[in-house]
Amino acid sequence: MPKKREKEKKNGPSRPGLRGRVWMDGPEGTFFGHGRAVLLERIIEHGSITKAAKSMDMAYRHAWDLVDSMNRQAKEPFVEVATGGKGGGGARVTKAGEQAIKMFWRFHKDLQAFLKREEKKLRL
Repeated sequence: MPKKREKEKKNGPSRPGLRGRVWMDGPEGTFFGHGRAVLLERIIEHGSITKAAKSMDMAYRHAWDLVDSMNRQAKEPFVEVATGGKGGGGARVTKAGEQAIKMFWRFHKDLQAFLKREEKKLRL
């Protein structure tokens, strides 16, 4: 057996399993998912889109585009931004954003529990 296949066999699951991801779609496509939830959590942690993006090895422009997309598609903005200046700017996740984070992680947890239950039924 080639070495690559041996390595895959050793590192892979011992039997077939189920995997899944959850995200929310909006009028513009992906509205909210894992990466956006983590981005909002990092904005809460750092108080800044710039610092949140750096902590995720993400370009500021990409982080800003994600925040802008969420704010446009949500009924209420998820992030409020203060413009820079002498004291610098900042960003704050709103109550609506905090609710979206909680809702997403609940959906994620529920999906993982569902997959784990259903995986037991696999007979492959």
